[in-house]
Amino acid sequence: MTESLEFSTLLQLIDERSAAFRSAVAAAPSLDAPVPSCPEWTLFDLVQHLGTGQRWWASIVAAGPAEAPPAKGAAQAPREPEALLAWYAESNELLLSALRDAGQERECWTWWSAGVSPANARGVARRRVHEVLVHTYDAQLASGTVQPMPTGVAIDGVAEFLDTCNSTPAAWPHEAATIHYHATEGRSWLLTLDDTGAWPAPLTVDAAPASASATGTAEQLLLFVWGRLTLNDLKTEGDQQVFEQLIAWEPEE
Repeated sequence: MTESLEFSTLLQLIDERSAAFRSAVAAAPSLDAPVPSCPEWTLFDLVQHLGTGQRWWASIVAAGPAEAPPAKGAAQAPREPEALLAWYAESNELLLSALRDAGQERECWTWWSAGVSPANARGVARRRVHEVLVHTYDAQLASGTVQPMPTGVAIDGVAEFLDTCNSTPAAWPHEAATIHYHATEGRSWLLTLDDTGAWPAPLTVDAAPASASATGTAEQLLLFVWGRLTLNDLKTEGDQQVFEQLIAWEPEE
């Protein structure tokens, strides 16, 4: 796994980013406001999605090692604004309490267990930091209150996405390729795609030349890999089809 933030820092960031998320929701004129970056979702849908996710992952962490996750709760979030924000705050605290009680090494079910990210509470905490980070951007976009992301968190977010979403032992179904991601803040990553799977790593001076590369701020790269920006928002070189193939790829392990 690539270098990442300390477990205690991850828990703090979940709390801080969730506070920013609630502030963005509270600033919106209506919970019916559309979320431009999540087509067909309203702000209410976004809050319900994130809060339900926090509760589900809390139950996953609490359950410990398992072959399958517990069922997601069917309860609907309240529609009154203050009650909805209180419901989300409670959802977030349920996750934080589960993570604190478990400790970072406690194993649990995860959908990324075959890749680089660990299938434990630490892996869950890191994933949830960036889930909240990106959905805070979504909420800010909906309420017209977009704020810059903390640079260090955005940098870890790029690495986490590669570790979690772009790592798999499933064979790459196209010609072998390498992708370089360059953050203007001075961090770079390599993604190798071949018949052994997809494997991310920090980019070193002796790395294979890039089949394709993308350069932008860490925030721009993060929003790109999460589907909020397009290649046109970044500086790219090489064969852009590799990016298109990666975005369309749904590996079966």
